[in-house]
Amino acid sequence: MLIKQRLRANEIERMDLVGSVAGSDVIIVDDMIDTAGTLCEAARELRKKGARRVFAFATHGLFSGPAIERIEASPLEEVVVTDSIKARPEVAECPRITSLSISVLLADAIRRIHQKESLNDLFNVKY
Repeated sequence: MLIKQRLRANEIERMDLVGSVAGSDVIIVDDMIDTAGTLCEAARELRKKGARRVFAFATHGLFSGPAIERIEASPLEEVVVTDSIKARPEVAECPRITSLSISVLLADAIRRIHQKESLNDLFNVKY
């Protein structure tokens, strides 16, 4: 686990790793990627600490400002986001970014809520 201390939005004072990542593949999970500064810094820190490969997943991919350039210059293997936010065209052109559609899930959730049905079945997936 990486613990970050922020000075303000998009500005980190320090990042501390709890545990060991040496020789491991690591997945960073976050709610949102905005400028990707924190994400890319975390990936660099994890690689410095011996992580073999670093991947990232976030629900919302804003990718504002220099985000794409930062991701392309980072040690991140792949960044996976949902299509909860319409992406600018450059995002689709970045080979390191994968966008997964959640439109069917959202449509089903809206239908179930409107018809006063349970949402539990949406998340009782059998593998």
